[in-house]
Amino acid sequence: MLQDQDLVSVQEVRAKVDQAYAAWQRYRTFTQQQVDAVVEAVAGAGRAHARRLAELAVEETGMGNADDKFAKNMLCADLLPRSIRGMKTVGVLRELPEQRITEIGVPQGVVAGICPTTNPTSTVLYKAIIALKSGNAIVLSPHPRAKRCTCAAAAVVMEAAAGAGAPAGLVQCVESSTLEATQALMKHPKTGVILATGGAGMVRAAYSSGKPAFGVGPGNVPVLIDSSADIAAAVEKVVAGKRFDYGTVCSSEQTVVAERGLRERILAEFQSRRAYLLNEQERQAVERTLFTGTTTVRAECVGQSPLKIAQLAGIQVPGDTSILIAEIGGVGREHPLSAEKLSPVLALLFTDGFDGAVAACEEILQFGGLGHTSVIHAQDESKVRQFGERVSSFRVLVNTSAPQGSVGITTALQPSMTLGCGAVAGNITGDNVGPQHLTNVKRVAWAVRTPEEAMPAQAGQAAGQARTPAALDKAALIAAVERYLAKKGIVIASPAVDAAVAAALPAAPAPVAAAPSCGCAAKAPAAAPAASAPAPASSAPAPVSAPPAPKIEISEFVCEADVRAAISKKKKIFIGPRTIVTPAARDAAAPDEILVMAERPAR
Repeated sequence: MLQDQDLVSVQEVRAKVDQAYAAWQRYRTFTQQQVDAVVEAVAGAGRAHARRLAELAVEETGMGNADDKFAKNMLCADLLPRSIRGMKTVGVLRELPEQRITEIGVPQGVVAGICPTTNPTSTVLYKAIIALKSGNAIVLSPHPRAKRCTCAAAAVVMEAAAGAGAPAGLVQCVESSTLEATQALMKHPKTGVILATGGAGMVRAAYSSGKPAFGVGPGNVPVLIDSSADIAAAVEKVVAGKRFDYGTVCSSEQTVVAERGLRERILAEFQSRRAYLLNEQERQAVERTLFTGTTTVRAECVGQSPLKIAQLAGIQVPGDTSILIAEIGGVGREHPLSAEKLSPVLALLFTDGFDGAVAACEEILQFGGLGHTSVIHAQDESKVRQFGERVSSFRVLVNTSAPQGSVGITTALQPSMTLGCGAVAGNITGDNVGPQHLTNVKRVAWAVRTPEEAMPAQAGQAAGQARTPAALDKAALIAAVERYLAKKGIVIASPAVDAAVAAALPAAPAPVAAAPSCGCAAKAPAAAPAASAPAPASSAPAPVSAPPAPKIEISEFVCEADVRAAISKKKKIFIGPRTIVTPAARDAAAPDEILVMAERPAR
């Protein structure tokens, strides 16, 4: 049975979803200009309170450090709103006059924003801004160990949104959050879509709720330092990324992979940047401290400083240690440090050759980071291309720290705190999630053609007509027909025009070969019999000494399109015994007698 606190929190969720949904009924009528005004107000308030919220997060959760949490708050309150400024999300998004299509943005309703303990305040700012930008309401559900700072960030958002004219209740935060409350929020009938950030269990719950959900998988980020890289610069960026907020970002570097020939240079560069290299006994002690019986990181180790990790492991390290590093011999459960560590502890793996290094990076992704993020430091663009094509991650970063690159600080990727891992990891998207993912697109589409125009081949077949090949080698086809007729003992007539037949043709209007509409038929004749020429006295063949009739060009191949063109121009098409006429063309030509035999078959 549910505990009393669970009942209270579930009831709170129901009430707040109802309030948010009612407020959304008004907000969904806002113009793009009104929506943007709300977003700008929230972003401005987020910037003003970024430092205070960062300090609150560290104070309550004990994870990370205030400077880096301040940077994450500013990512969401400054860089994110600047990157989406001008983006159309509601009303008419665009007109496509040539296709006669109008695209209209439609919000999804109430967003369930599930917040983590690792990035509580920045996640609130991020999720609220993209939800409001896309015309939605949002109900935030804090992690139980980060309620106070999460609700404080939500209060900043609520006040700013209301001050910019947003309906009261549009942004809500569950103050008595529990696991039961979070599940009730995700399954509520008025919840439109879920934005889930948290552990694997929470993400699975989001996807199994029966609602559309954007959840992300874990990150076990491999970093390849290639022989073509600037080794010093690469190590500098790795250290900066690994120590950022003490490894709480899911895209933090986890294992550096390099060729064995680079080992001494890489180790020297790490140690010159105050990275502490663990010996074999110290490595084992850190492994026992970091992980439970499996490769799950202990809660008390998440986001702790390298000094605190060392202390918990019973190791003495210098007071200015930046990160802890340790060599490992492979990837998998027998090498625990090859897993995600959520702390400033970095594994080093040295392999044979570039191919071996790429294969090791792929192993690391398969071991708990599939689809998320990988990094390569290199100057050889061909190797960067090979790496990008081979690894199973949707963010392949080049020459940058992993956390800063993945969230769009040092790259042109969309600023985001929700990094999709794609279908390979059971995620709905591999994108950096933004307002466009919370906007459905309605399309108003006018008729621009008939079914027959859309599918002419199908229409022809429905009328019993054979489908004309799109491309036909006429010379080869004629040769094949001639060979077949020769086997039957049929002699092909001379290509010269039979004067008697030509003389017997009507003199006016002058028969002219139809201009080809599909490039199949021959060109029209240059001249036609004169209208004043007298008709022959009888149907008997004209004497051999009679003046020759004007030359008429005979079509070698006639398709249905040629016949249609001739009918529209009220002209004839001259054919001979060697002319190939498609069955569809004969059927189309029969009523108007478009096809005229200009040569007699040889007897």
